[in-house]
Amino acid sequence: MIEHRLIERMISLIDQEVQKIERDKEVNQSFIDIAVDFVRTYADRTHHGKEEEILFRDLSKKKLSDNHAIIMEELIQEHIVGRTTTAEIVKAADAYRKGYKAALSSIALNLKKLVDFYPGHIAKEDKVFFPGIMTYFTEAEQKSMLEEFWEFDRKMIHIKYKSAIEYLEK
Repeated sequence: MIEHRLIERMISLIDQEVQKIERDKEVNQSFIDIAVDFVRTYADRTHHGKEEEILFRDLSKKKLSDNHAIIMEELIQEHIVGRTTTAEIVKAADAYRKGYKAALSSIALNLKKLVDFYPGHIAKEDKVFFPGIMTYFTEAEQKSMLEEFWEFDRKMIHIKYKSAIEYLEK
């Protein structure tokens, strides 16, 4: 849940950027690049990655209540919505960079979708899902997951920049 606080700060900045886009009818490409990198690398690959590849994996081995199973599936689907929305921002930003000024509205629309999406998603995890699901795990299992989270984070920087180099080599 600590990671959610940083995501919320970025979402606040994205909201401010949407207001600037709507007011000035132009986009700060550097901001978009940084925001997309943050959402893809930190919010999705790192944060959602730990949820999907560790927490949800371990939860799937437990006998979940129907409610918890439904919420876990909703969260997985919401992660997909975040990825799709971010991909739309990238597509629109690329078109805008190439001179297609009409893409500005798509950039603003999809940034706004992220602004509208994340607070509810985070609240569902923080207030509903996470507190309830911890009861499925022993203290030792929780500790083991936390250690796996740290290892996941430790490897992430290497994965990110290895991917960047491989992309550039192509």
